Amino acid sequence: MDMGRESRWEKDAMTVEIVFALVTAVVLGAAVFAPALVLTLAFDLSGSASKGVLTGGALVGGAAGVWRLVVVLYRFGAEHRKGH
Repeated sequence: MDMGRESRWEKDAMTVEIVFALVTAVVLGAAVFAPALVLTLAFDLSGSASKGVLTGGALVGGAAGVWRLVVVLYRFGAEHRKGH
């Protein structure tokens, strides 16, 4: 067996971890954006106020999603390097 190559199990584990990271990042981003959307609809905001709240919610939601993606993949990489 070639020691420099990853086994099929390791490739599958990496694929599952990437999909998990992407799905949880999208869910977290949506969960963070949802209050901005609800706030806009509940207070019937319009114009620049609505745009500002939704833009802020999208930025914070996007940042939270990227943070989640990085944390999950970094943790997987650290465990993979340790040999777990």
